[in-house]
This record gives sequence, C-alpha cells and structure tokens, in this order.
Amino acid sequence: MNRREFCRNASLVSGSIIISPLINACAARQTPAPDSASVVPTTVASPDVAPTQMTVPATATARVSLPADPVTTGAAEVEPLATPTSPAPTTATSEAGPNQAHSRIALVKSHDRATGVAQAINLLNPESLRGKDVLLKPNFNSADPSPGSTHPEILQSLLAQLVTLGAGQITLADRSGMGDTRRVMEKIGILDLVRDYNCQTVVFDELAEQEWVIYRQSGSHWQDGFPVPKMLLESQAIVQTCNLKTHRYGGHFTLSLKNSVGFVAKTMEPGGYNYMTELHNSPYQRLMIAEINAAYEPDLVVMDGVEAFVEGGPAEGKRVNPGVVLAGRDRVALDAAGVAILRMFGTTPEVSRGRIFEQEQIARAAELGLGASGPEMIDFVTADPESAAFAEELGQLLLA
Repeated sequence: MNRREFCRNASLVSGSIIISPLINACAARQTPAPDSASVVPTTVASPDVAPTQMTVPATATARVSLPADPVTTGAAEVEPLATPTSPAPTTATSEAGPNQAHSRIALVKSHDRATGVAQAINLLNPESLRGKDVLLKPNFNSADPSPGSTHPEILQSLLAQLVTLGAGQITLADRSGMGDTRRVMEKIGILDLVRDYNCQTVVFDELAEQEWVIYRQSGSHWQDGFPVPKMLLESQAIVQTCNLKTHRYGGHFTLSLKNSVGFVAKTMEPGGYNYMTELHNSPYQRLMIAEINAAYEPDLVVMDGVEAFVEGGPAEGKRVNPGVVLAGRDRVALDAAGVAILRMFGTTPEVSRGRIFEQEQIARAAELGLGASGPEMIDFVTADPESAAFAEELGQLLLA
C-alpha cells in the first residue's frame, strides 16, 4: 500500500489516527548526501541530441546549515476536523524525485510560456502521471497579473501536457489569500479556460467542514496542526505550478513551498479559529510554511520564471524578465534554484543573505526530508546551449 492509499483509508476513519508510515516515508525520501560527488562536464546539446545533465559539484562549504530548532522525530497525526486547540533524458526513463540521491530539475530558457512548459515536462518524461486522476494547484493568491498569479498560458500549456501524458480526471483547486477565490478565478478567466480540458474546479473555501482533516506532526511549529482538504490526501497524483517572486511579508519569497499555503484553510468552524492569523503572526512563519509541505508529495511542479518580482510581492512588485521555466518533483531543489535566480537579478536583503540552503523555508524543508539536502544534490537537465549556460551560472550561485 503506497502513502496516498494509506492516507486515503486513514482519513475516512473517525477519531484520532496516528499515521507513522507518513513520517517513515518522509524520512525515507531523503538519501544522505555522499561525501563527494563526481562532476559531470557540461556539454552543449543541439536540438537533435540528448539533453545536458549538469551536476552541481559538492564542496565542504556548501552543506546545508539546519535551523537551531530541530524537528523531534515522531508520528504525523491526521484526524477528522475538530475545533483546534523536447528529447527525453538519456539518464532516466521517468522523472526523478526527492526519493532519489539526486534531484533532477529541468530548465528551459524561453520567454514563451507554452514552449517552456512543454519542453521542461518533456525533459522529465513524467510517465507516472499516466492514467491517474490529478489534483492541480495553481497560484491564485490574487487576481493580479503574472507573476502575481498563475499566467493563463502556463495553465493552458500544463493542462495540454497532462492530457498528452494520459492523465485521468484533472481537478483544479485553490484558496486565495488576497480576495474571494471564486471571484479571483472568474476575473482571471480560468473557469472558462479549464472547461476546454474537461477540468473540474474546486474552491477550497467552499468545502464543507467534513471535507477537511487536521494534519499534525511531532515537532511542528503549528500550535495544534493545520486543516488540509481530504482530497489532498486522497489524490492519486498532485501537480502544482508556482511563480517566481519575493514576498514583502514574512515569507521573504513565495515559490513552490509557499504555494502550499493555499492548501490550508483560513478559518474553520466551530469557533472560527484563523490559521492564517496564526501563521502570519508567528516568529516561526517560514518554518511553518515548510512544515505544510510534509502533508503531501507532488508528482510534478512547474515554476514560471518568465517574469519575476525581485522586490515586493506577492501581488505586485519590481518586475524582471529571467525568461526561464523550471520543472521537477523536488520542492526544495526548485526553491533553491528560484532563490538563485532572484539573486542573479538583484533582490531583497532577506533573500540575498547567507547561503541559499540556509534560507529558513529551504533549510526546514530539507531537514524534514522533503528534498535535496544541499546544492550538490541538484542536477539541472537542459537541451540547448542558452539553457545550459544559465544552469551553470545557477549552479555557481547555489554553491556560493
């Protein structure tokens, strides 16, 4: 029985349920980093040959520095809701993920979102999505234009790729943080777009109380866990797409890890406890963001870096044009690469400070075993000279 099947069965049982296999699975996903890693020379691939795979070399000074408040190993608890107290890679036949020694990140330099998404997904060749129903999580925090929210071209291309890959029923779902979710979707024009792909839509705010469960984990900085939709735990496959941007509030940056905040309910009855108030008022906000991600494991994440906010965010800010699309399964590796891109274009002191793997969101997620433990564990996969050169520059920033 796999992890999602176990969660699906557990969430249907009333009362408190201790799910230790969830934590065992999380621990098992992170393979210890080797003492050294061989450096794969970066060779430029033409469009007619196999893509480049570039390994960031290991260095003694590039190891992750973990937060001072380590997680206590223990069981995760999920209980029914209650009042809170291009060419295929030559090195793999399917997409790699955080349960492997190295995390593969597809990187495509392009200012055309549809092209970037298609090429990045083709580089990963995610055959595991075939025949599975998919829960698709965009970034509809607000109705502001991309990168304030998911660009319709990204979503349309991603939907088309999922259909091509043979995915089953696709359900798009989200919760906005800055506005009414359904109105945000309507304003962006998403409800009309998804109908062309027979895609269902779910507004998390409109789910009934019995459609949520409280997720708890030992050592968490959440006071008493946080509510996530049952459908998240029951999904056969989970895909999310995020933007590349800073966050002017306590998150510092909002990439794939912070995109998961949209899975958490804002308030819950009875009592009307406000989980977002708890998150945003906590001095451990960035650690809590990472901890949300322990509730699920994505099958694919697409990051839109065609445009980015290097200051401000999440709704509006100083705009730059990196012209890049990234994709992978490892949220830690993707966010580390995203921070490197923000630094490349000049960003806030908070995002620029220290080593990338010492950023609190990234360090906490790595500590929880959710992805790469350091920059030497990231392999960039590219298929053209421009993308390879960009990936090489990112690799140097990750090691700095």
